[in-house]
Amino acid sequence: MTPITCIEDLHRLYLKRVPRMFVDYCESGSWTETTLRRNLEDFARIQLHQRVAVGVDQCSHRTTMLGGDATLPVALAPIGLCGMQHADGEMLAAEAALDFGVPFTLSTMSVCSIEDVAAFVKRPFWFQLYVMRDHAFIGRLIDRAKAAGCSALVLTLDLQVMGQRHRDIKNGLSTPPKPTLRNLANLAVHPRWCLGMARTRRHQFGNIAGHVEGVSDMSSLAAWTAEQFDRGLNWNDVEWIKNRWGGKLVMKGILDPEDARRAADCGADAIVVSNHGGRQLDGAPSSISVLPEIAARVGRDCEVWLDGGVRSGQDVFKALALGARAVMIGRAYVYGLGALGGAGVTTVLELIQRELDLTMVLCGVRSIAEIDQRVLHIPHVAMWR
Repeated sequence: MTPITCIEDLHRLYLKRVPRMFVDYCESGSWTETTLRRNLEDFARIQLHQRVAVGVDQCSHRTTMLGGDATLPVALAPIGLCGMQHADGEMLAAEAALDFGVPFTLSTMSVCSIEDVAAFVKRPFWFQLYVMRDHAFIGRLIDRAKAAGCSALVLTLDLQVMGQRHRDIKNGLSTPPKPTLRNLANLAVHPRWCLGMARTRRHQFGNIAGHVEGVSDMSSLAAWTAEQFDRGLNWNDVEWIKNRWGGKLVMKGILDPEDARRAADCGADAIVVSNHGGRQLDGAPSSISVLPEIAARVGRDCEVWLDGGVRSGQDVFKALALGARAVMIGRAYVYGLGALGGAGVTTVLELIQRELDLTMVLCGVRSIAEIDQRVLHIPHVAMWR
């Protein structure tokens, strides 16, 4: 196999090994996918300030997130359906992340359940929560996360309704895939994926199926999910969840400084500047473009992380320079998972660590704490137009 030198190499392998509908689920944004593209393009526009003869003989990439040590300022973001990118995907990704020394976040819409992951890794991980109308179910879900020893709750605030994702609609996305002629033809050319799925019993949304009255198969689950996302989500709901949880709370999906201020005032231990990977409000700004203003507004009161468009260690470096304490990666680790399973997730983290190290040396900084706007080359024009 050709040596893996960057995450794009894993991306190409991922495209070959994972069936089309699940590739599209990972790759797609909403509507015209303008915001999805902006997340990448705006990172590419940021220039770095090279320094020489500084004598950086050693770099420290270590930091803390929510008071816990992390090998890198990186956490694995919550991604739905990871168990359809690779058999038992959430379990393998969690193991790889925790072995490497960075946090893993399990999605509400995961294939492997909270209990599956807890039994497999036997170490604390984070759990992500969507707000649904059925508060009794949400309460039970929070209690299950507590019982599993989850060390933080990541509350996603920007999915009151599902974004219009054209590719998923056209593919008739489901888990397991519907036995249509088109799907069967596509599965037939992915024997490695099919063999993995044949070896596991986990093919549905493990946190929901069997835990909600009236949900016994995927058709009823899809209908329940469509009905349950709560358009009425408000800060009173956030307070209720915070009190029910009682532990470390992260609020994800913040793009506005006023919302960031409200989240901090509600007791968020961290906020995630995020546009849901361009999958919700198409036309919204990139996460990196609004990061500096939000970090300036609340960075002294809670940790500020960034999610969206991170594909390299240089992207991590740029996010830190613009005010983030850490980043969350989503698609990047899914590429590794779909390409090579848990080993692919480890490879992604190794690549990011190596790229971050090289960038730190060439910009003349020795530790994460030294990274600020002085490492950026900002021409005498507005960065964001």
